[in-house]
Amino acid sequence: MMRRLIVLACLMLLAAGPARAKLFDPATFTLDNGLRVVVIHKPTMPAVRHMVWYRVGAMDEPRGKSGMAHLLEHLMFKGTPDHPEGAFSEIVARNGGDQNAFTGRDYTAYYQSIARDRLGLVMRLEADRMTNLRLQPKDVRKEREVVMEERRMRVDNEPAALLSEQMTAVLYLNHPYARPIIGYEDELASITPADLEAFYDTWYAPNNAIVVVSGAAKPGAVKKLAKKHYGDIPRSDLPQRPATAPPQTEAERRVVLRHAQVGQPAFNRRYLAPSYMAGERKYVPALNVLADVLAGNTASRLNKALTVKRSIATSVSAGYGGNARGMAAFGLHAVPAEDVALDRLEKAIDKEIRKVLENGVDEARVKRAKQSLVAEVVYSKDSLSGGAYILGAALTVGRDVASVETWRQAIRDVTVADVNAAARHVLKPGRSVTGLLQKAESGDEGPDRRRRMPDAKPGDAGRAPAPGGGPPDNP
Repeated sequence: MMRRLIVLACLMLLAAGPARAKLFDPATFTLDNGLRVVVIHKPTMPAVRHMVWYRVGAMDEPRGKSGMAHLLEHLMFKGTPDHPEGAFSEIVARNGGDQNAFTGRDYTAYYQSIARDRLGLVMRLEADRMTNLRLQPKDVRKEREVVMEERRMRVDNEPAALLSEQMTAVLYLNHPYARPIIGYEDELASITPADLEAFYDTWYAPNNAIVVVSGAAKPGAVKKLAKKHYGDIPRSDLPQRPATAPPQTEAERRVVLRHAQVGQPAFNRRYLAPSYMAGERKYVPALNVLADVLAGNTASRLNKALTVKRSIATSVSAGYGGNARGMAAFGLHAVPAEDVALDRLEKAIDKEIRKVLENGVDEARVKRAKQSLVAEVVYSKDSLSGGAYILGAALTVGRDVASVETWRQAIRDVTVADVNAAARHVLKPGRSVTGLLQKAESGDEGPDRRRRMPDAKPGDAGRAPAPGGGPPDNP
């Protein structure tokens, strides 16, 4: 225990260092074909994490073709003329590495962890499938069925995921973010090989990609390898993305899901919130602090009020991620204590929110929240993958390296007045969707659609994350 306390104290001191201290201190360069490369040199680590981030995700899919970005992620493992199906994963494994992929609303990413002297190998493999992917009709049919089954198991038969999907649709209305990353089943069924080829040809190009390398490789060596393996791929003419924004709403919205498989009722709420790239961006740092103040730990405001003092909830949490091309969401989640009705819990949460809006937040809690947030980043700073995820996610939505490098100071500069202003800007009923998860009464649960999940294959684990999920996006 004493050793753990010493380690935590050291982390706090390191995180509280001078504002001029670098966070990841990456080297960056851009090839002639538009491919951007970011290198986080960590000389003490023998391995490297190599990531290719494409600036395309679920929000870029044609209307009526939801799930296409995620389905294409699966098919990227199906091979090229030089590396037929299974060869990519087999070569990486044979060389002692591991690899996977994931899809988000704003990006699709592919990654490998491997020894430093094998970096050129994985670059060669990724460069090959960046431009030479072979989409066979039989592979499209097969992987489409896999994704549809994935949806049935992970959404249709998971009440919390199903509620989350419905809340997202209601929160964003006609914005592309309203569509589920994994897709709707009937729309997945309509996706053809020609659709996927057009999507691949449009977006999978070096000038729409960012390569992030973290670990033992030096920037000069990475630049030489990147030029060798990626440099000859021609750039593409990328289409102009239309500017979209969710409509401004004044109506409080509710989603109630009653499901036979609900074991524990739950309260959820999401507020439409600014992101780094949309809305009133000045509130983003304060919203990170507000989430921690409200329900970031057991000593936070809602936890103390609802779990410690009144014992009407077993857990309360808050979440906010500002990395998005469009508007973000500020979320609350709570689980009622045994024999506590959801409406009672909801009224208690509403009461605490009103107190925050009327009286403001406590200065001591804001100070603790800032310390906690700044200390957390040290873990990502010292890991092989943390910086690669954070920088990749930030750059693909349109942020620059400087906004990531100065994140700690932006959090330190947040004042109590900033947090109060952010709360009053975002925590409005007309910007919210409340979701209630309840156990269905007998005869009220609808058909049972459970089916067995097929055996996983390379690429399957790169599933669409739950709304708000995916890699860390702070700083």
